[in-house]
Amino acid sequence: MRTIELFNFIRERHSIYEKKAAGLPSPWTADEILRRYRFCNVYRELDTQTIWFAENWRTPHETDEDLWFASLVFRFVNWHKTAEEIGYPVPWNPKHFMKTLRTRGERREKVYSGAYMISTHGVRLPKYQYLTESLHNIWKLREEVRYQPHGANGGSLDYFHKKLMECFDVGSFLAAQVIADCKYTRRMDMAKDWHTFAASGPGSRRGMNRIMGNRIKQPWTEEAWRAQHKLLHHTIKPLVEKAGMPFIHAQDLQNCLCEFDKYERVRLGEGKPKSIYRGA
Repeated sequence: MRTIELFNFIRERHSIYEKKAAGLPSPWTADEILRRYRFCNVYRELDTQTIWFAENWRTPHETDEDLWFASLVFRFVNWHKTAEEIGYPVPWNPKHFMKTLRTRGERREKVYSGAYMISTHGVRLPKYQYLTESLHNIWKLREEVRYQPHGANGGSLDYFHKKLMECFDVGSFLAAQVIADCKYTRRMDMAKDWHTFAASGPGSRRGMNRIMGNRIKQPWTEEAWRAQHKLLHHTIKPLVEKAGMPFIHAQDLQNCLCEFDKYERVRLGEGKPKSIYRGA
């Protein structure tokens, strides 16, 4: 496995964050790819949109058993200015949500970010209307979906992940993002698989192929990917500790695989990320 190359990418990306946070002048790295393109932080909790969600919705409402639904609303748009105008969405007000998205669009203001693209599956509706109807249907299922820390299958993020995926328009990747948003609350911070749960996404499957020396598009079963991810997590842990970096839980490592795939695409001339980094 190309574990050392992956770790070197992780260490350099986090070093950029630390230098910037310390107020040091740019450039914060000699790596031209990391200087030119936008990459997510090693630790998802340090990303701008996640910080906004944590400060404005998660912390004030961390005991709300439907915080997961608020996270889903947030990730459907994934833009804090839209979320700020919506306001905390529990209890659910579909008319207000739809009006907010529609009027922001009419004002030619940014409504969504491109991080989590929610498809309308060919349904001929304006996106704001489609999202409203989708979320409304999920809201009606909330009692069946809620995380139960003490139920028969409680205390398991993996089980909650499966429950979230029972909702239409919530695939494996998006369900895992909701868990990543909510796992830092008192309702979920004692989950037995808090450190070890992760679910693959398209980018992290490609990233795993890259470090394994496989064909980039070689398919994975979720079971096989998770087994390999568990081994990688175990292998990279001492490197992280030796570097004096904070512990990387399994979901952050999954995200790093996705970002490493993005880095390698540029390095190998296979493509370029959508976002240029314009930080100063």
